[in-house]
Amino acid sequence: MGSTGSIGRQTLEIVSGHRDELEAVALTANSSVDLIVTQALEFRPKLIVLNDEGAAKQAASRLNGEGITVLSGMDGLIEAARMEEADIVVTAMVGMIGIRPTIAAIKAGHDIALANKETLVCAGHIIMPLIKEYDVKLYPVDSEHSAIFQSLQGNNRNDLERIILTASGGPFRTKSAGELTDVTAADALKHPNWNMGNKITIDSATLVNKGLEVMEACHLFGVGVDDIQVVIHPQSIIHSAVMYRDGAIIAQMGSPDMKLPIQYALFYPERPRLDTKRVDLAQLGSMTFEAPDPERFPGFKYALEAARAGGIMPTVFNAANERAVALFLDGRIGFTDIPVLIRNAMDSAQPIADPTVEQILEAEAEAAGIVDMLQRR
Repeated sequence: MGSTGSIGRQTLEIVSGHRDELEAVALTANSSVDLIVTQALEFRPKLIVLNDEGAAKQAASRLNGEGITVLSGMDGLIEAARMEEADIVVTAMVGMIGIRPTIAAIKAGHDIALANKETLVCAGHIIMPLIKEYDVKLYPVDSEHSAIFQSLQGNNRNDLERIILTASGGPFRTKSAGELTDVTAADALKHPNWNMGNKITIDSATLVNKGLEVMEACHLFGVGVDDIQVVIHPQSIIHSAVMYRDGAIIAQMGSPDMKLPIQYALFYPERPRLDTKRVDLAQLGSMTFEAPDPERFPGFKYALEAARAGGIMPTVFNAANERAVALFLDGRIGFTDIPVLIRNAMDSAQPIADPTVEQILEAEAEAAGIVDMLQRR
């Protein structure tokens, strides 16, 4: 799900390299007709879905006679998520649109390879009990959460003392607060290490992404915010680590390549060969670490505040950020306006302790509306 995005495209590259073991039975996208039609002709899924109805009609016309069903909208996404032929559903779409299909996939008994942050950030209190109730597996695809998952293998979870969540620091790690007021979207999209989609790349530049990952980690690994230490590691070789109560630190290391965590989720617990750049420690020479600066990157500070508040607040934070990032990419606000808009949306929100999916989606719309209203002033 989300086959035309960065994670989706890389997932299909892995499928392409393992045709004897993997088959794509359904592909979904938002509105990228050209790419999903190309993917459909190459991978021959039984079903493709475009969330946009007009795009789905175009795709259906172009795939006429190919024996591939084309559906649209949320109903189509849910039908794809619960297809009987599926064993595992890769949730790689961006945004809260991923919540309902993920729930449908879990209830259909499918394992989940999770790359959609919003699913846990906004609905982790709903998703994790469902994972247990329906006895399915959830494999994290984010490089950091996959690294934590890998570092926990073979050890007693009760011996865990702390999660060490690493961050590259993004392209503006060394810039002063004053310099950040002048950066452009083009500047922010130049990530030093990772090849990601536009929205996630901006979130990396603001350190909001790391705050969202803290929220995810709390749900994935059953820990509190204060059990997670965020560390800036500019080389992006250590993707995250865990510290055990005897003081031992176990980390997962490797080149910054998303195909590794994607393939690990698809083949767990096996490790097929992956032709990716190998890390030569002797050539690397050194690795550095530093604490994040929440004053220069207040979005990170607000994310931790939202995580501690819980309830509806992570949804408000995420929705406000998502809308603010879209405005920034559109050239309508500055880089430092993003956390200001997030702060205002959080201050305007009414707390809900245990929100339903409907309340989550309502809060998303309200937070986005507040951001739009403030931006017009």
